[in-house]
Amino acid sequence: MRLLRRIFPHPHLTFLLTVVWVLLANTGSLNSVVFGLLLGIIIPFITQPYWPDRPKLRNWPMIAEYMLIVLWDIVVANVTVAMIILFKRDADRKPCWISVPLELRTPEAITVLAGTITMTPGTVSSDLSAQGHCLLVHCLDAPDPDAVRDQIKQRYERRLKEIFE
Repeated sequence: MRLLRRIFPHPHLTFLLTVVWVLLANTGSLNSVVFGLLLGIIIPFITQPYWPDRPKLRNWPMIAEYMLIVLWDIVVANVTVAMIILFKRDADRKPCWISVPLELRTPEAITVLAGTITMTPGTVSSDLSAQGHCLLVHCLDAPDPDAVRDQIKQRYERRLKEIFE
């Protein structure tokens, strides 16, 4: 078991890197899979010293739910942003900065939240407070900034707290 742990220090990352390589190569040939597996073994092995405390993912069904929600939100936000750009006058738009207080404490969870916000069109994570208790988010159009903040906390942060903490 220790030998497997040394060869695959981050087995999920090994699997993810292999799959990403096969998708990028756009071919399911044996060569592509073997090279992806080599990358999946070498990259985590080389980066292992930089990951002394691996995050513990506690709730796998919640991870799947979170991914589906984020994908749905990205699709909806793309349509919403297209409608804002095409049909809303600049004078009617209400861009704003929103400060989102965080209950999350693990760096990995905060990083996933910030990445999720940035991947969703119309919002960008801009800054994290020095203590890590607050995230600054810019919104393209937010007539009600409190509603946007509450949506981020309810839709994303609550689920990430169940996954990481």
